[in-house]
Amino acid sequence: MAKRRPPADPHAEREAARYDNPIPSREAILEVLDSKPLTEKQLAKELGMHDADAEAEEALRRRVRAMLRDKQLTASKSGRLEPAELEMLEGIVQANKDGFGFVLQEGKDIFLTAWQMQRVFDGDRVRVAVEGYDRRGRAMGNIVQVLERNTRQVVGRYDVRDGEPCVVCEGKVSHVVGLEDLSGATPEIGDYVTVAITRQPEIKKPPLGSIVEVLGDVNHPGVATDVAIRQHDIPHEWPDEVEREARRFAAEPSEEDKKARVDLRKLPLITIDGEDARDFDDAVYCEPKKNGGWRLWVAIADVSHYVSIGSALDEEAQKRATSVYFPDRVVPMLPEVLSNGLCSLKPEVERLCMVCEMTVSAQGRLSGYTFYEGVMRSHARFTYNEVAALLNGEADEELQRRRRGFMPQLRDLHDLYKALRFARDQRGAIDFETVETKVVYDKQHRIAEIVPVQRNDAHKIIEECMLCANVATARLLEKSGLPALFRVHEAPGGDKLTNLRTFLGEIGLNLGGGEEPSPTDFQALLQSVADRPDASVIQVMMLRSLKQAMYQPDNGGHFGLHYQAYAHFTSPIRRYPDLLVHRCIRYLLRSNAELTQIAPQKGAKKLKQSEIYPYDTGAMVSLGEHCSMAERRADDASRDVMAWLKCEYLHERVGETYDAIITAVTGFGFFAEMKPLYMEGLVHIGALGKDFYQFDAARQRLVGERNRDVFALGDSISVQILSVDVENRKVELGLVDVGTSAAGKKRKLTKREQIARGQFDEKPAGKGGASKGRSDKKAKPDERSGPRKRRRKR
Repeated sequence: MAKRRPPADPHAEREAARYDNPIPSREAILEVLDSKPLTEKQLAKELGMHDADAEAEEALRRRVRAMLRDKQLTASKSGRLEPAELEMLEGIVQANKDGFGFVLQEGKDIFLTAWQMQRVFDGDRVRVAVEGYDRRGRAMGNIVQVLERNTRQVVGRYDVRDGEPCVVCEGKVSHVVGLEDLSGATPEIGDYVTVAITRQPEIKKPPLGSIVEVLGDVNHPGVATDVAIRQHDIPHEWPDEVEREARRFAAEPSEEDKKARVDLRKLPLITIDGEDARDFDDAVYCEPKKNGGWRLWVAIADVSHYVSIGSALDEEAQKRATSVYFPDRVVPMLPEVLSNGLCSLKPEVERLCMVCEMTVSAQGRLSGYTFYEGVMRSHARFTYNEVAALLNGEADEELQRRRRGFMPQLRDLHDLYKALRFARDQRGAIDFETVETKVVYDKQHRIAEIVPVQRNDAHKIIEECMLCANVATARLLEKSGLPALFRVHEAPGGDKLTNLRTFLGEIGLNLGGGEEPSPTDFQALLQSVADRPDASVIQVMMLRSLKQAMYQPDNGGHFGLHYQAYAHFTSPIRRYPDLLVHRCIRYLLRSNAELTQIAPQKGAKKLKQSEIYPYDTGAMVSLGEHCSMAERRADDASRDVMAWLKCEYLHERVGETYDAIITAVTGFGFFAEMKPLYMEGLVHIGALGKDFYQFDAARQRLVGERNRDVFALGDSISVQILSVDVENRKVELGLVDVGTSAAGKKRKLTKREQIARGQFDEKPAGKGGASKGRSDKKAKPDERSGPRKRRRKR
């Protein structure tokens, strides 16, 4: 009889890469047992291991034990093995800084305990068995196999524990990494370091690594940004091939590059940006039409001319997907030779551009548009504050004299903005007024203050012009029929919308629109509460109910802006989706596509789609997901740095008091924003006095059971900074105004609050250091500290 051949192992290569003496994979074992239960000896025979050496037999035995432990297998009383009947899912691990985590699944995330998280890093891909649900209704998971390791480096603080050097990881990574080799690094205890992982984590086996970079201690300038860049895995070093390609560019566009383009060098285009801007990627000009309305030009740096498909520059730009802005620096998507050079619309120099020329009606509606490649020369660089001062009549004489020739143009832009703003209001777009902050440094590069960024009409002029160009772009993309990325903001729904309606109902408000509210319904509510003292809190709750915008090829419209179609065209220097859109337009211009909205130039080289736009729908889906992820990654990193810097700023202000407003309420306390600082801290429930507080989620408040004290979202309070933990980005606050109970009695301060105010004496009061009411005699056994022995009942 012919000898039965063991089944082919689909994961043999993976096992061979992991082990010197590989054995059949878990998948192969499950496949064999799926047909019939077998004993271990029978399983070994079926797998072709009956003649295996002792080492292989032991390896198989350990694998079976591990699969039993992970509940992939069950064993009968007779010792027969068979697959466990559990729901198996695969997904990416998302860690929480408090130690637990989740396996991300569409519609159902699987909860992982801190013990389970000992085996993995954030971002690892795992197979998990669903083993039930906890009291909160969360699906509980057990990791049965780590499919893919995605963490190669981590960041943390250098320390020595039990005499052994280690690194205590920061952020979502809660591991302590042991160090194998310190020969090439000399960190001090507390320094932030980057560690290359040499052994991945397992249960009872912490990860190991070696230091590859010492970033410095918590007070080192720029260390907050350095840590965030590495924690969030933001690409920040240029590969050698990218630098070689960047060095090939000339300082200015060649005459050959300018051929077959519309010449706009005499058109008085100007740039308007912030005072500290270094790259200028958009320029604008408008003029009134004789029969009413305006003609508007938006010229954008032509990045697609320089970044070729498949080049090292393109691959790195796609990998980064966005520039990341920090208070002390920018991690750009493109090298400086492009972002601050050839693709920066500096004044009085010639630049290549992609132009959207539009007509806007007197009522502010986009009535026509044309795209073409151009060559331009910016006639002036303005700042937002300059333009605002000139339009408001607040500019000094020197500024008025210097900019006198541009005043008619600025007034035309301002009039255009008013019409676009009118159309925005008529359209019913949501107009949230959020406060952004920026860090001001002193000469020693320490934080001098954190101030709000004031938006003026100059900001809004540029914003409306860019919106107009983006809408025109989205309409062109729809007409082209090519797969392209739209900027999509879906309508709110589900639990978030329900929670918002519940909150509004408790304070006597209502959001119109039923189950499908429109942007107009949101904007009407915003306007109705504008004069209320809790208007900012209501706005926060409305913002939380909205979904996050994303990039995708299926046009779902933009809910917040109330557009049927919207795309990003205006920032190809710093956003990869914009660069993709430019490539699409460039292909349409060079392929003589029959679209009235494009103006092909005579003499321009025709381009095949494979040369400039080789993307299908599948590629666009993948690129949209990646660009959306990179955008969230950049936002998270920027927020982390701001939180760090704010904590650093507050660290020297412990004990100071401020007026504040409650911005979020939870079961463990509430967060309050200190008004003059624009910073939040936590008032822990333990600092609210000797009472038991119930969390009323519907009304977003805490209510004391005995004193009936109430702390609700939007309440104005006075707080004192009790402590600041820079490393964990936590600020703890206490109440200054202790308030009164429902019975009219003053609430006693907690010991934590007394210590912060210097009112708590830790030494016992009274004669001889004894506290009041306590003798100097030896304490009785049942008065001693520590656990008491229970008396056995007779």
